[in-house]
Amino acid sequence: MNIQIFGTSKCFDTKKAQRYFKERRVKFQMVDLQKYGISRGELTSVKNAVGLKNLLNEKHPDAALVSYLAYDEDKLEKLLEEPRLLRTPIVRNGKQATVGYCPEVWKTWE
Repeated sequence: MNIQIFGTSKCFDTKKAQRYFKERRVKFQMVDLQKYGISRGELTSVKNAVGLKNLLNEKHPDAALVSYLAYDEDKLEKLLEEPRLLRTPIVRNGKQATVGYCPEVWKTWE
């Protein structure tokens, strides 16, 4: 397994995801979205796995603006510009990905 966790240090669910993998002694790479963001290729891979709508953090004040953008490419561009619009944690295992705390899915990866 090649696990990547994209999240923020203040996100409770991101901390729970890290704890989940630590408890099972699964190595993972933590990527702080506020410091490093996410690359276009990684975001596209996650979008293909979970869908664009699931990536958007509905609680963010600018979420409504993103949903009004006409084209998916424009929405992706906005998410790349402002990583805080992404729902966290984003957990990747190759081409598979989840958004949010999803231990039931992660169990199938082991």
